[in-house]
Amino acid sequence: MPLLRMRVTGNEDATRAIVNLLSSLEGVDHVEEIADLMPRMDDPDSSSAGLPDDAGPGVHEIEVEASNAYSANRVRRAVELLSEELEAMVEFEEEEER
Repeated sequence: MPLLRMRVTGNEDATRAIVNLLSSLEGVDHVEEIADLMPRMDDPDSSSAGLPDDAGPGVHEIEVEASNAYSANRVRRAVELLSEELEAMVEFEEEEER
């Protein structure tokens, strides 16, 4: 089963619309918004120390389990099209096989 991870940069509404789309696609077994495990560059020595994190759109991590490679490709295409409409940016990580 292919496992896709994507990073969505956009507002909450765009992320929710992408998750809803993913949940409705045939061949998608599981969709989950996961916590961002990457530490951000906000240490005491950073130039961004103490600045608010809400200055722009948020970053959301989404994990998708597809039933096969064909479904994984459909997921990518559908998310790319929707993200353009929503003016959100989507970055796909390397696909894993489960």
